[in-house]
Amino acid sequence: MSRKRVLYLLLGPAAALICLALLPHGVFTTVQSRMALGIVAWMAIWWVAGPVDYAVTAFIPIAVNALYPMVDMSTLIANYASETIMLLLGASILTVTWEETGLDKRIALGVLSMVGNNFRTQIIFWFLLSAVLSSVLPNAVVCATITPIAVAMLSYIGEGEIGSSKKGSKLLLTIAYAAGVGGLATPLGGAMNLVTVSAIQQVTGEEYAYSDWVVRFLPIMIILLISNIMFMLHGVAKDEKLEGSREYLQGEFKKMPPMSKEEKWSLGLFVVAVILSFTRQFYQKLIPGLTPAYVFIICAVIAFLIVKENGVRLIRWDRIQGKIVWGLMYVFAGGLALGTLINESGAADDIGKMVSKMDLSNTLFMVFIIVTVTLLLSDVTSNTATASVAMPIVISICNGMGLDPIPYIYVASIGVNLSYMLPTSIRAIPVGYGLSPKYMFSQGWKMSIMVIILMTAAAYVMLPFFGA
Repeated sequence: MSRKRVLYLLLGPAAALICLALLPHGVFTTVQSRMALGIVAWMAIWWVAGPVDYAVTAFIPIAVNALYPMVDMSTLIANYASETIMLLLGASILTVTWEETGLDKRIALGVLSMVGNNFRTQIIFWFLLSAVLSSVLPNAVVCATITPIAVAMLSYIGEGEIGSSKKGSKLLLTIAYAAGVGGLATPLGGAMNLVTVSAIQQVTGEEYAYSDWVVRFLPIMIILLISNIMFMLHGVAKDEKLEGSREYLQGEFKKMPPMSKEEKWSLGLFVVAVILSFTRQFYQKLIPGLTPAYVFIICAVIAFLIVKENGVRLIRWDRIQGKIVWGLMYVFAGGLALGTLINESGAADDIGKMVSKMDLSNTLFMVFIIVTVTLLLSDVTSNTATASVAMPIVISICNGMGLDPIPYIYVASIGVNLSYMLPTSIRAIPVGYGLSPKYMFSQGWKMSIMVIILMTAAAYVMLPFFGA
């Protein structure tokens, strides 16, 4: 074992103990809240430095909570079999069938021949696709369905080892970042936005018009889209390409034989799962239990029932279990568990109380604090949990200062939707496919600083419009 690895192994728990001992007891009033923040530091170090497998780090909350209970264990364990985990498992099984039938090659050639192989164009295409879809759909669903399509394309052109592929890493990070950004565009972008809507209705006592959200956030979205795309394009040469010329790829696509029965089943099941997930509002009252997670699981089960033309089953568990990205699910679950620790231990409330005691009489400084705290908190817990904690605090601060809370609720919603650094929430999905958390952190902290500065300035200018 190398000295460097030993150092990183020891640094994680050491950071947790330092937080436990040195975090101000007057702010973080319980041992549980200080230890929860220590676990955040421990997991962040191990995810970034990588002394153990990423999925192993995801089990730290369980291990520590068993030794020193911070929250109810059953609540913590539930994160490892949540609906989102079921969604990821179902999507993973369905995309394994692509490889089994050769559909991955057809999809890769189709996308590349349509969009072209210029890498800058590919980045813009995948970013806009993910952002547009996540504006009206749950971020996790978008990221979980778009990422495997991109991975299939990358695998076909020889960039399938994401961890060692600069292009593959940048493309998957692009999709995850875009899914987060797009969620801010409309109230339908995620549950965190519905928390914001509820807070606004609580303050005004009136029903909220969703169109107001779109209009108010349009300038913010334009700034975010342009700045995020420009950041992702940084360092990518104008003539940098993915393998194969567009003409060659179009030629290869035309040479492919008609879709086989197996390919049609494989594609059809995935498309049905995606469509039913995206149109849930039309059948929600009729079948309230059929959430997107269970749609994907049902379609995955059906895939095991399909028989090829030669009489052989399309997929068998013993053949596909090694291809399922188990690490993806555990890393995602670890992020959810981390959020549970932060919220249930009282650490999130302690952070909120600390912010509420600051001198926020300077409007620009107040906007900066709200954006920064909500963005950073969203990196270690879920966006929805951050919104649930942040909105009541923002309202109480504004009421105490005699300010209209509505503009500042909108400001908080910006930070709630944006997070870039750690493999928590939807950012665990590309990590599960091989993206290095170290690479994510190296890009994420720079993106976070840029976004905090831009959003502070933009939100400050937009304050009068937010309150209109």
